[in-house]
Amino acid sequence: MHNSKIADQNTDFLFQAILKLENMDECYAFFEDLCTVPEIKALAQRIVVAKMLTEDKVYNEIAALTGASTATISRVKRSLKYGCDGYTEIFNRLDNAKAPEES
Repeated sequence: MHNSKIADQNTDFLFQAILKLENMDECYAFFEDLCTVPEIKALAQRIVVAKMLTEDKVYNEIAALTGASTATISRVKRSLKYGCDGYTEIFNRLDNAKAPEES
């Protein structure tokens, strides 16, 4: 399932490259080359906001802990509710990856 708003050859190439990353060090190196520090921080903030929203945290708490604006929190909440379920899929995979270690 592709989002037709962003799907093109350039985006495919980007995502193919991301899928080739094998560890955290490679991710840091690639994203530091690809993005500015503020862009990386903004992406990181959004995924943390999404996780906190799925944990039923309130806007004030999320804003205080992440520094995210209420506009950013609202945008992320809309993505969680009306988006492509990308956050949900990743959170499920992260939770499943942790489960064996917690046993």
